[in-house]
Amino acid sequence: MTRAASFAPVDVVARTLRVELTAARSRRDGAAPRVLDVGGGSGTWAVPLAADGCEVTVVDSSANALAVLQSRAREAGVASGVRAVQGDADALADAVGDTEADLVLGHGLLEYVDDPAEACRALAGAAAPGGAVSLLVAGRFAAVLSRVVAGRLVEARQVLVDPTGRWGPGDPLRRRMDVEEIRTLVEAGGQLAVERVQGHRVLADLVPDGVLESGSSDPLTELEDIAAGTPPLRDMAARLHVLARRPG
Repeated sequence: MTRAASFAPVDVVARTLRVELTAARSRRDGAAPRVLDVGGGSGTWAVPLAADGCEVTVVDSSANALAVLQSRAREAGVASGVRAVQGDADALADAVGDTEADLVLGHGLLEYVDDPAEACRALAGAAAPGGAVSLLVAGRFAAVLSRVVAGRLVEARQVLVDPTGRWGPGDPLRRRMDVEEIRTLVEAGGQLAVERVQGHRVLADLVPDGVLESGSSDPLTELEDIAAGTPPLRDMAARLHVLARRPG
């Protein structure tokens, strides 16, 4: 049966997670790292992580998304490594019990929840002592630039000055954040310490097809590595990645 494809090497977030999971596997004497993917939906991250040898539990409120997840996991030959649980981030303990995950994902989660601070506390509580929490959050400044490019200057101004980073009542997201906002939010409860903030695909999506040398992504990978952690390029990424750790 066909195995799931791994993440593209240019994805700095995926490579960051791999380093984290290698360390977790070492701490567990070679046993499979335990990953909890909250709001993981149809398995964009869960299926490749399972293919890399992780035990992944996905919690999502959508039964349809979880059905897609299970189908993708079967097709990829990793169904035994993926568990689907229907539930909400604000009732995470009820959904997964006393889970102590080596890595907790909240990718594309904080933009939609009612209470992002409570969601962060729930994610921290699901991590094992010394475990990591990975967050991907929509960036405020990228949205400003995208509205300007689209000629929607009033909306661009609103994203910039609105406390939640929204461009208006029709905005599908509840909030966008900048680097300082997300750092403050994650560390507010004292349960997590931020270790890294980086941009996700800061430049990769801007490169036209066919520009790179055939069969080689090394120049772009190296450029992404630098840009992902270099302000102001990092701060203008469409999504900001935070890796935080639960003390212990």
